[in-house]
Amino acid sequence: MSNGDSGNDKNDLQKGLLSIIEELKVQPGALLPILHNIQSLFGYVPDEAIPLIASTLNISRADVHGVISFYHHFRRTKPGTHVIQICRAESCQAMGSAALERHVKRILGIDYHETTKNGKFSLEPVYCLGNCACSPSIAIADEVHGDMDAEKFDQLFNYMLFTPAKAGAL
Repeated sequence: MSNGDSGNDKNDLQKGLLSIIEELKVQPGALLPILHNIQSLFGYVPDEAIPLIASTLNISRADVHGVISFYHHFRRTKPGTHVIQICRAESCQAMGSAALERHVKRILGIDYHETTKNGKFSLEPVYCLGNCACSPSIAIADEVHGDMDAEKFDQLFNYMLFTPAKAGAL
């Protein structure tokens, strides 16, 4: 990527952030809708967003950061191509999610809230996917996979390794 491309990327980022902030700033309780829309557009909340949001909403940067860090849904770093969520709710734990969790972490070589060095996979905990009857469950690109075990995960993982990600689907 040339320096010109990098500058264009920063300009595009700035324009996208400002567009969202300006559109939503008049809503009561605008901070959460702004953060959700930024994450929806970029996949995370970039550092550059915090001072823009704070100054527009006339709140401190610490307030913005506090909301981002309080809600586990918000990411501060760019996610991998494939975001894998493992359910950690009671039903999934009772049905073996701890063993699945260890297996997935070993295969990926990362822990929760991390992304593989090649940028292909991120791993996130989730505290209920609403699929308790088919525990343990994982979600990839908002697609829930139930009755998950190490063998089934390995099949999904191999598929993801050799298949480019499509928006909203595995």
